[in-house]
Amino acid sequence: MTGDTPFEAMLKAGQDWARTLNPSVEPFTPKGFDTLFPTMPRDLMEATMGKGLNPEGLESKTRLLLTLQGLTIMGAQAEAQIRMTVRHAIEAGATQQEVAETIALGGLFGGVPAMTKAMDLASDVMEKDGDT
Repeated sequence: MTGDTPFEAMLKAGQDWARTLNPSVEPFTPKGFDTLFPTMPRDLMEATMGKGLNPEGLESKTRLLLTLQGLTIMGAQAEAQIRMTVRHAIEAGATQQEVAETIALGGLFGGVPAMTKAMDLASDVMEKDGDT
């Protein structure tokens, strides 16, 4: 495998193929994808992902924290998705402590390296948003 993760290996294979077709696409990188998508307003998240669709179900904050835990357990390989999930969880009302506890619990199943990487990504998002 050429990358540290299966995603990186797949990305490299795609870049090699694209470079063969058109050399001008070589500098492409997925870093920063998370900044291309604006943060959804809290009320919209609740209406589309929370109690708006299922009054007896989970609210959007809990759904986002569960998503964050799943991303951590899977090895914290999806950096853009982790960053976006943390950003949206905070917008939905999650505290820094709740985000940290969610990631820490995910570390029990995903391992310390995954937990550390997810915590670093979350800390970066929270520092940029001024929540730390």
